[in-house]
Order: sequence, then C-alpha cells, then structure tokens
Amino acid sequence: MRKEIPAPIIAVLSNNLCDIESHAGLDNLFLYADAPVEPPEGSKPVKTQAWLRRINKESDFPLKVLGKLIETYMELPDELEQNNYQWGVNVSEQKKEFKVKLNAILERCNLTYITGGVISDGSSAPSKSLSELIKGRDIPSIEAEFNRALENVNSEPREAVSAACNILESIFKVYIADEKLPFPQKQDLQGVWKVVRDDLGFDTKLVQDDDLKKIISGMLSIVGGIGAFRTHASSAHGEGRKVYNLKPRHARLAIHSAHTLALFVLETWDEKSSNKVLTRT
Repeated sequence: MRKEIPAPIIAVLSNNLCDIESHAGLDNLFLYADAPVEPPEGSKPVKTQAWLRRINKESDFPLKVLGKLIETYMELPDELEQNNYQWGVNVSEQKKEFKVKLNAILERCNLTYITGGVISDGSSAPSKSLSELIKGRDIPSIEAEFNRALENVNSEPREAVSAACNILESIFKVYIADEKLPFPQKQDLQGVWKVVRDDLGFDTKLVQDDDLKKIISGMLSIVGGIGAFRTHASSAHGEGRKVYNLKPRHARLAIHSAHTLALFVLETWDEKSSNKVLTRT
C-alpha cells in the first residue's frame, strides 16, 4: 500500500529546513532524494511545502523520498566535533534541535527511521524492541537483515519475507556458536531451530498452563511457516508453476511473526545467561 508523507511531518520540515538550508541547499537536497524535478517557486518554507506535496502526489514511494531528505539530519552525531556558525547563528545547534523534532514527529506518526535513509511503517512494538536488542549485541549480519526486512516491506515484499526468515536463521546460528553447541548436519532454518529450541527448553510438554501451552505451540509452528513461505513465495528461490500474489500485508505478517519469535528467543537467552551468572556467584 502506497503511503504518503503525513501532514505533521510536512509542517515540521517546512518550518525548520528554511532555517538550516539556503535555496540552493534545498534544491540539492530534494534532487538528491529523487523528488520530482523543477523546484517550486516561492520562499523557502513555501517551496519546501509545495515540493513535499508534489512528492505525495507524483512519487511512487513518498516515504522513500522522505528518508533520503532527512538522512543527513537523522544520522547527525549526537556530539558534533565543532560548532558551525553562519551569520552569527549556530547551525550545528539548529541541526541537533531539528533531529530531536524529527524523531518526535516520526514517532507520533508511527514511522521508524532506519540507518541509510529509510523510513518504515512496517515496524511494530516487537520490531522496535528487537532492534534495540540487536544493536546491543553488535551483530552486523542480523542487523542488516532486520533493516532489509523493514526497508522492503512495501516496495519489495518478496525481499522482505526472505529477510524475515534470514533474521531467525542468523540468530539461531549465533546462539549455537556462542553457546558452543554442535551444529546440525543440515544447517537450514529447521535444523538450527531444533538445536536452539532443545537447548532453551521450548517444549510444550514442560508447560502446565494450557493457555500458555497453546501460545508456545503456535510460536513453534511459526518457524515452519516462515521457512515454507520463504521457499515458496520469497525472492530467495525461483518460482515454479504457481505464482504467489504476495502483498505488503503478507510480508508484514511474516516480519512481525519472525520478530516476535526472535525477541522471545533473545530474551529467553538473556534470562538463561543471567541465571548462569547467579548460579556461579
């Protein structure tokens, strides 16, 4: 589903970019972001607002253009090496304040900025929590797949499904390596998952509460479903006679399911590690 740039974000950009960029700077910024060509006429606020509205009207993926527009400001270091003054104004401080405003308005509009100039509306509570856990572990391969899944959920749903499955596979392989467990002979998703679930004790027979047992049983079937989905409908494999009409909502379902399971695995892993430390002390 095509998503337009929300009106509150247009307002924030129109009110703030004019204080940071010159007319030439605005032109370069919008052209870099692949906005429709031919800069609108008018003052800087008027030009910015008109250009953003044209993006919503004419661009195939307005949020993709938005991501590139704010990339420089969103990836601004929290601590700048030196202050930059122009005409007596501290531009560095303006940019830092702008970044804070951008973060606030994106959150208000239920959007997420991903490093590399990407705006995602496919993020959920599990996705945000998983993002924090992944960043804390500094595992580039998992973070790359996480970003790829969210980046492509609307424009390339097949690619997003493939990345969602790869997130699980990568986490399971990292777990096996870090816990010094023997790798299975067949290192596909199902193979590495069996090693991880056995080591973490994900067994419905060990759960007494019937309701929780149903949830865990459903969670265990997610891996099989996502693995099959990648095989039959994602970009990871060629298509046979049957062609899947994969929509963003299908990809979003796969991503959120994978992220929920990945979050549960990582949190259980953390709890297991903490218990080991307590036992030793």
